[in-house]
Amino acid sequence: MGTGHPNIEVAVDGDVGSITINRPERMNACTGAMFDALHDAAMTMRVERPRVVVFRGGGEHFCSGADVSGEGADAIEGADHGIHTMRRIGDAVTALHALPMPTIAAVDGVAVGAGFGFALAADLMLCTDRARFSLIFARRGLSLDFGTSYLLPQRVGLHRAKEMAFTAGEYDAVAAREIGFVNEVVAADELGAATDALVAKIVAGPPLALSMSKRLLENAAHQTLAQAVEAETLAQNVNFTTNDVAEAAAAFVARRSTEFTGQ
Repeated sequence: MGTGHPNIEVAVDGDVGSITINRPERMNACTGAMFDALHDAAMTMRVERPRVVVFRGGGEHFCSGADVSGEGADAIEGADHGIHTMRRIGDAVTALHALPMPTIAAVDGVAVGAGFGFALAADLMLCTDRARFSLIFARRGLSLDFGTSYLLPQRVGLHRAKEMAFTAGEYDAVAAREIGFVNEVVAADELGAATDALVAKIVAGPPLALSMSKRLLENAAHQTLAQAVEAETLAQNVNFTTNDVAEAAAAFVARRSTEFTGQ
């Protein structure tokens, strides 16, 4: 299963999908075509419908952002102006963030610039104790991109996000946990096991209900309480018609574990 780009790897193993930026010789810096392939990877996950998707970086780093070195900094096909390129790049993070199933970013090493945005596009984030994060844009004379202006304030609040953007400071794993954009910090050699454990908890849940809970939470900030409650009402009525609700009731009566199917 591929995206047409050798540095963007997509895999689905049963209920678990993964999207990996694999260009370790460049700390997984992304070219224009790689961003395009990330969009394609998200579309593949929509078709394959695993219960959870993990975002990863190959080697010892997650993603060092956009490749601005000139080496391999390919333009996106058909882009005759920079704004078209940036819109295509924006389409990638929008597609990743909009995936209907829960997503997890497993971060080791650096996650800076657009790489930080890639991590923030996930619903949950785990990182190693050697991870480092930065909105590096200001050091390059740039403003925020790859969704960071939207995603980061939702995690840490507007004032903290402004501080991180204006200073382009670097934050280690301890600071990331304290600030609140990382859910858990683990040792480097424990990242795989910690990610697998979190994946297992999500996979054991009801896929349709979790998908709707994700949408409810994402939309809540843009709704009144009355609108949110109405959306909950509609979602819950969908749940009442599923086999998973019947399975949950049967499992409760029989005092056994549930086996949700997403039906």
